[in-house]
Amino acid sequence: MPMPLDRPTLSRRTLLRWSSVAVGGFGITTITACGASDEDAAEPDPLEGQASRARTDAAIATVLVARTPELSAPLTTIAAERTSHADALEAEIARMEGATTSFTPPSTTVTTPAGELPTVGELRERLNRSQREAADLARTLSGYRAGLLASISASCAVQTAVMLP
Repeated sequence: MPMPLDRPTLSRRTLLRWSSVAVGGFGITTITACGASDEDAAEPDPLEGQASRARTDAAIATVLVARTPELSAPLTTIAAERTSHADALEAEIARMEGATTSFTPPSTTVTTPAGELPTVGELRERLNRSQREAADLARTLSGYRAGLLASISASCAVQTAVMLP
């Protein structure tokens, strides 16, 4: 009669414990490897420049309302739309940074660029530049961010072509 080999028996329960530990460890490793690196956190959000530009455009349009009363209606609309653009961009920036609360626009006042008082022609040039920059940036992004920038670009194009003479 042959002698049975002395091997430790492996129960199903033990096998399941080991495999769950192995799978759990692999999952944690994978999740950790997919996290944002320090290099990603150091780069500014590409939408920040667009948000700042929108705030400045809105401030210039507001200043021009007092200086050119014959264009007060379109300039007021431009100021409101550009403020809305800045709010939407800043909300998206906050969302991407992981803000857990709802976004509230900043209460700080944006001043117009230093120097001579702006003209309607300068505002038109700024809006044209904002339109081009938003369109160019939209081509490099995807999803909601690309759509948001494309919408802003289209709005700026309408503002210069239709609203400003």
